[in-house]
Amino acid sequence: MSLPPTLVPELESLVGAEHVISDPEQVRVYDCDGLTGWRATPAAVVLPRSTGEVQAVVRACARDHVPFVARGAGTGLSGGALPVAEGIVIALTRMNDVLEVDLDSQRVVVQPGVTNLEVTAAVEADGLFYAPDPSSQQVCTIGGNVAENSGGAHCLKNGFTVNHVTGLTLVLPDGDVVSLGGKALDEDGPDVLGLVVGSEGTLGIVTEITLRVVRAPETVTTMLAAFRSLDAAGEACSSVIAAGITPAAIEMMDRLTIEAAEQAFHPGYPEGANAVLLVELDGATAQVEHDAHAVDELCRSLGAFEVRIARDAEERRLLWLGRKGAFPAMGRISPDYYVQDGVVPRTRLPEVLRRIEELSHERGLRVGNVFHAGDGNLHPLVLYDAAAGETERAKALADAILEACLDAGGSLTGEHGIGVDKACAMPGMFSERDLEVFARIRAAFDPLGLANPGKVLPTPRLCGEVPGPYRRHAIERMGLGERF
Repeated sequence: MSLPPTLVPELESLVGAEHVISDPEQVRVYDCDGLTGWRATPAAVVLPRSTGEVQAVVRACARDHVPFVARGAGTGLSGGALPVAEGIVIALTRMNDVLEVDLDSQRVVVQPGVTNLEVTAAVEADGLFYAPDPSSQQVCTIGGNVAENSGGAHCLKNGFTVNHVTGLTLVLPDGDVVSLGGKALDEDGPDVLGLVVGSEGTLGIVTEITLRVVRAPETVTTMLAAFRSLDAAGEACSSVIAAGITPAAIEMMDRLTIEAAEQAFHPGYPEGANAVLLVELDGATAQVEHDAHAVDELCRSLGAFEVRIARDAEERRLLWLGRKGAFPAMGRISPDYYVQDGVVPRTRLPEVLRRIEELSHERGLRVGNVFHAGDGNLHPLVLYDAAAGETERAKALADAILEACLDAGGSLTGEHGIGVDKACAMPGMFSERDLEVFARIRAAFDPLGLANPGKVLPTPRLCGEVPGPYRRHAIERMGLGERF
């Protein structure tokens, strides 16, 4: 398809000619998000500044049946912001105002182009912070966080984006504008707000977000525990939670990611460690001190050869820099890497990590593991060399790892979303009837299928065949639940 010849001039009149990009070379900047293996060149990119401008652009697209994709900072890792060839990208980065700070209600109202860290910056002088903290929080936008229901290291205790969004302004795919929720923590009636958060831009475009911010804890203690094996570190993670302790975060890194982080950031992780746990505790001082002592004893009893507490803010910053910078640091040891994002029950971590190691040996590609161990959200990094023709092998290995997560009773994604990358894996977790229901919900919002088409739900175009029959989930096989 091609755009109607009058559409680009109309878009220029709506948002200003300087805010519409249609030059073939310039639009290529937007041809992928953080998942660079999938690319498509849009016909034009529009950068609106307000809800009204987004509404006008969407109405023009709906009238001419032109598909559109909302985009934030482009840091997503599932192809959720992959453009539609010859469609429109609606880039929301100019919509970057903090609209309201309501300290009495502990609410902040922002446009979608505000970055994650800017929310905390708006309230930290008053002793508050915004809890969800993806590793890309310096650059990722709240709009993208809402689309993917982003998490982060500290979501173990504080919850994901959906737990901190209380209101949204949503431009529907036909151009109508609706308001969902508000400043109250829970609205009466169906949870349409929860339906939109995590819908990956398939139900409309969010243009204003009301966020819950929380009081900063009295004390924060960051601990590092070093182990000789991943098994021991995984057992320690489960044991900490089983002991009734709820850390703000428990993160795990294996030898490969430790090596990369040390080369890039020099955080001072112990030599000889095949796995490290970062355990952060926060809250009342007496409780944190008690829990820190218990975590120390638990880790040592399970084989930790070093346990230490960050002495000051600088050491804490370095420990977290190594963890949050682990993805880009992998460039120190591999020309390319493929990030997977699956979830497993916390108690199955050692088993699944062993399976990942087996798959790595079978496929002849290294895998680095760095992940949110507290909630079992794995981020295996498959290392490969695209120039050596290893791309397809890396993708096949990443898919096999995802299948291992499902076999262990886990799920397809913890925070990166389904996007285009994992749409074809959806039948591995959901029945044909489930997928039909998802499609009906989507069609209720977007009957023309214009909003971020080709994402989340499997299609023959993407998957090469009609999705197959449902495979019994591991929870069913273990007799712990049944489909209904």
